[in-house]
Amino acid sequence: MPIYIALLRAVNVGGTGALPMAELKAICEELGFKDVKTYIQSGNVLFRSDESETAAEEKLDAALGKKMGKRPGVMVRSRKELDKIATNAPFPGAKPNFLLVYFLPENAPADALEKMVAPDGEEAKLATREIYVHYPNGSGRSKLKLPALKPGTSRNLNTVRKLADMAAAMDR
Repeated sequence: MPIYIALLRAVNVGGTGALPMAELKAICEELGFKDVKTYIQSGNVLFRSDESETAAEEKLDAALGKKMGKRPGVMVRSRKELDKIATNAPFPGAKPNFLLVYFLPENAPADALEKMVAPDGEEAKLATREIYVHYPNGSGRSKLKLPALKPGTSRNLNTVRKLADMAAAMDR
């Protein structure tokens, strides 16, 4: 049974979309997902499902929309995809907590980086359904403008690596 990692958008960030991880776990179990595990309060959940990645994503987003009043946006990746995302992270000299991976709901447009305004020396690299952004001074005060990031959700490289490790442990 495939292992998936779901990354929720706008959950428990800045006081919006409050959702205790125990509730997220219960919702996933009610949907029939197996071996459900959550990680930190920012909306990360790992599970097994016989459903396709797309079907699991839609099912979870719809259930969360019902619970929260509006769909938060859910990005699901397979265990192997997440491994590849963690392993292929660019900017090898970047501190892992200053390198954010933006998970997008679909493939990023080829010209996604053309409208980037990076006043603090931020760098970005396009992947398939992800955009990696290195914030040399941290993301908190960054004035980066990159419209392609809007529909996505981000996790720093430390979190991505931890989720990949947790998924690998489920596969043993």
